[in-house]
Order: sequence, then structure tokens, then C-alpha cells
Amino acid sequence: MEYFVYILESEVDGRLYKGQTSDVEKRIKEHNSGKTKSTKGYVPWKLVYFEKFKTIEEAVHRERFFKTGSGRELLKQILLNKK
Repeated sequence: MEYFVYILESEVDGRLYKGQTSDVEKRIKEHNSGKTKSTKGYVPWKLVYFEKFKTIEEAVHRERFFKTGSGRELLKQILLNKK
């Protein structure tokens, strides 16, 4: 099984949400349908970045990193380079 760390951007105010899952499409649908309490006030969300991992432990570790100050800075650079 594959695991993903995904970054969503709110189309309302541009805030980013970082998460991990084994099914990115399903998870985005859950966010956009209001099933996720922490994101339902900022619907709709769009996928702006993801990374694939072989184990859930690797994905959780990377998600936690993206939630740190240095992880947010790296993510900002990654997203700027994509534009």
C-alpha cells in the first residue's frame, strides 16, 4: 500500500492544510464535503502538493515535519517554485 502526505489550499483565504492518507482523492472529497471539522469553514479546497511513501510511519513523519516552522518554510519554497 502507498501513503501520501498532501497539502491543500483553501480557495476562500489561501490557508494551507497538511495531512496524510492512503487515498488522496477520497480524502479531498471528505474535506470539500464538510466532513472534516477543522477544514469545513474554508471549503472549497484544492490539492497543491503531495508526496508518496511506502510506509505510514514515513508519511506521518513527513506530515509532522511540514507542520514545523522549518517544514512550513520548505513548503513555501516548494510551492513558489511550482508557480
